[in-house]
Formats: sequence, C-alpha cells, structure tokens
Amino acid sequence: MPEISVDVHIGRSVTEVYDFLSDARNLELWFSGVDTVAESPGPAGPGAAHVYRFPGRHRDHLLQCVAYVPGEHLVFRGDRMWNPLGTQTPVYSFTLSPRRRGTLLRLTVQSRLAGALVLLSPMVAMAWRRDLPRDVRRLGERLGAPHCHVIDAPRRVRLPVPPFPPAPARPATPPAYTPTVPPRPQVRPELRAEQRPASVPAAPERAPRPAA
Repeated sequence: MPEISVDVHIGRSVTEVYDFLSDARNLELWFSGVDTVAESPGPAGPGAAHVYRFPGRHRDHLLQCVAYVPGEHLVFRGDRMWNPLGTQTPVYSFTLSPRRRGTLLRLTVQSRLAGALVLLSPMVAMAWRRDLPRDVRRLGERLGAPHCHVIDAPRRVRLPVPPFPPAPARPATPPAYTPTVPPRPQVRPELRAEQRPASVPAAPERAPRPAA
C-alpha cells in the first residue's frame, strides 16, 4: 500500500487555500490524480460525493469527502477500481497549517492495492513521487502564487511501529540440587598366574653360637 507525502509552502492564507481545495471541481485543474469532476448538487463538506473520472479510466466513479475540518484537514476517497490484476482505492489527504507568509500544505496520496497489484506498488509509488512536485506547483499557479516552494521532496511515509513490550522478568530460582556421588574405590585387578611373583624360599635356621 504505497503512501507518498510532499510538503509545500504557498503564499496564500489558509482560508484561501482550503476553500480552493474543498471544492472538488478544482481538482481537475491541477491534480494529476483526477481527470474530470462533474458538478455536484450538494455543498462541500463531510459526506459530499462527486462523480469523477480517474486518469486512464473510461468509467465514472464516486469521489467522496470522508474528512472535513475547516482550515485544517481535508480527505477525499475514490471508489474501489477493478482491473484484471486486482483493485485500487485512491485516497487524497490535505493538511494545512498557517505560516508567517502563507500556508504550509502537506499533500498525501495513498493507494490501497489488492490482488496482484500489490506486486506493482513500487511502480505506483515511483509515479506519485514523480508527479506530486509538479502538481503542487500547478496548484500555486492556480492560486496566484507561482513561486510556491516545495519544502520536502516526495517521500514514502512510514507508519510508527510500536515497540515490543519487554519480556516479564523471571523469578529467581535456586539452582537445582545435585547430589554428590562419592568416588568409587579403585579395585586393583588381580594378577594372573603368570604375572604373580615366584615365592621366595625361607632362609634356613642357624644353630645358636656357643658361648665363649
């Protein structure tokens, strides 16, 4: 699921930038992820649905506003699109914050892929990294701020991964008792008959010497 984000500084107020972005019909004027957007009978806001056409597609799909915080955050989600390799669901997110001389805009594009399209996620991410800088510069031109500055080059967003919880400490246990075994006495092997020493004959008894 590739997710690419880019930051850009636009020399317009937050209100002007947000009002322009919240009207989905303006997306086709600058954003490469939208080809055409039809007129919508309802006002802009959460739940508003627009009929749009994704680039390279010949069928109409719905583009729905799923998050709407005036002056701060805006998210559009497209219909799930099917092809022989799988499905793709695009999500476009805009986050704004005021700056001294304009607005800092973070544009995030997320493509939720399924099926064999997951194998093509590096190519999808590469295409968005190529197109997003041109898109935000085109947005600045539409807002009358052609000298918008791309602060951060497109990068892959990495979601924070919670660390693994530490393993519980094991209670200290005394070492297992090992009984001491006394050494076995060494038994001298008996000699065989041929190895036994011959018996020494006893010395003959001497007669007592006569007294002088």
